Amino acid sequence: MKQVALPPRLTVKELAQALGVPPAEVSKALLQHRILATINQSVDFETAGLAAQQLGMEVLRAEAETVTGVAGEAPDLTREEEGELRTRPPVVTVLGHVDHGKTSLLDAIRHTQVAAGEAGGITQRIGAYTVDVGGRPVTFIDTPGHAAFTAMRARGANVTDLAVLVVAADDGIMPQTDEAIQHAKQAGVTILVAINKIDRDDANPDRVKQQLTERGIVVEEYGGEVVAVPVSARSGEGIDHLLEMILLVTDLREPRANPDRLAEGTVIDAHLERGRGPVATVLVQNGTLRVRDFFVVGPVAGRVQSLTDDRGRRVQSAGPGIPVVVAGMPEVVRAGDRFLAAESERQSKSIADRNRGAADQRSQDARRVSLADIGRQAGSGVQDLALVLKADSQGELEALRGVLLRFEDSLVRLRLVFEGVGPITETDVDLAAAANAIVIGYNVRPEPNARAAADRGGVDVRTYDVVYQITEDIERAVRGMHAPTFEEVFVGRAEVRMRIKVPKIGFIAGSHVTEGKVVRDAVLSIRRDGRELQRSKVASLRRFKDDVREVAQGYDCGIEIADFQDFQEGDLLEAFVVEQRNA
Repeated sequence: MKQVALPPRLTVKELAQALGVPPAEVSKALLQHRILATINQSVDFETAGLAAQQLGMEVLRAEAETVTGVAGEAPDLTREEEGELRTRPPVVTVLGHVDHGKTSLLDAIRHTQVAAGEAGGITQRIGAYTVDVGGRPVTFIDTPGHAAFTAMRARGANVTDLAVLVVAADDGIMPQTDEAIQHAKQAGVTILVAINKIDRDDANPDRVKQQLTERGIVVEEYGGEVVAVPVSARSGEGIDHLLEMILLVTDLREPRANPDRLAEGTVIDAHLERGRGPVATVLVQNGTLRVRDFFVVGPVAGRVQSLTDDRGRRVQSAGPGIPVVVAGMPEVVRAGDRFLAAESERQSKSIADRNRGAADQRSQDARRVSLADIGRQAGSGVQDLALVLKADSQGELEALRGVLLRFEDSLVRLRLVFEGVGPITETDVDLAAAANAIVIGYNVRPEPNARAAADRGGVDVRTYDVVYQITEDIERAVRGMHAPTFEEVFVGRAEVRMRIKVPKIGFIAGSHVTEGKVVRDAVLSIRRDGRELQRSKVASLRRFKDDVREVAQGYDCGIEIADFQDFQEGDLLEAFVVEQRNA
């Protein structure tokens, strides 16, 4: 059987070249495993192996330089000899609702486990730190938000061995807790639950465990495998037991690495620092990083000028599982990208150039999935359609979920990545981007930041007011019906500054356009305190005494709205125009 060496990721075209067959043969082989991939779409090593096996070939992992030449890939420890691997510190990320004591728990762990005299010297800037637990180091990553946590995992940056989910015993599961659970599940990382605030009079840990069970996280007391530890960040109760459980759970994963090789790691954070220029917090995951080492991060090549540990001390080297701040970056790099040490400046620049070319190609190919894509590909195999669902109430959400799941058939597999109540947020869009999902909003609209994030990431966000419109869109898409559809396109936003009484008309809205523009033929969503009051058309639009067709951002205007005069100062008017699109 022919053997072929392949990197961790490559496009279908590159795979066909490596196997010596036409790209159509590779696509056909993938379809045998119900995997649809275009010629420029990337596939991982395991997927490539399925295609090769279908074509009567065997694949091997490529040697180190080929692997490290691909930006964004996790270290491939399988190429290390067993005797070279040694135990490294486990890496833990803490997630949870903002009011449930996540920060207090991290502070309690830091101050109780760091040697006396050192606690005050710990700096928060690094975003990662190491504490001593019974003579063993444990590294905690203070990841900036659930979305960043998922995005890192989505780019192959397998930073975390364990996610600690913090839930308040007196409050139970909250919307951000649900988000944290979904992000941890999406990342495919082991979860340990810390039930915090058990010292409160109204604490109810059993209720928390029941709520977790309803979300598919079954704790050990209920016959599951998830460890749940009651703690109090305020009194310190249970902290030692929590740390013991962290060691116990992570020991099952046997985190190991080879310190005697060139360093590989992940950028946790990067920013400009006065006096040092661009710096990056790097978690070393394999090998040892030393001052003066050449390195590459994506398309950026450089040389380590200095290393600083989590207590602000200069160090000469950092081994696996240790976070350090690296100075010597020519520019600010991207959080979540792979950090790779190189043998020479020539090698680092060569890999950076190759990564730059690969990134340019990916940017051309990386269009997110949409309902139009599903429609165009109908008939070419089973489609996986990942969805993020948001609705105005829990009842509406349940109804929407039920309708969509009943729709699943031989043409499409539906996967609910996340579902929640409230407007579409930037976090929802980030999660959809990481999961290559479509966002569907029922009686809700995207927040301004979410709309901008969707435009940047190419995420398909669709909003509806009637359930059957959703099913019609999906049904039309999967059956390849390209009948024209009509979509509301956001054009601008205005804030009501005063009510103006006009003879023979009544009241109009004296407004200031804060974003985009307001046009005379627009539909307005009248919103107060985050909720939509009514939808109406613009009856007339005035600048001073003149009728105008549109008013741009930064200008004041008077807006007469059909069938609505109950304005209040501070109301938001979101303007949409209806455009014809092909589904």
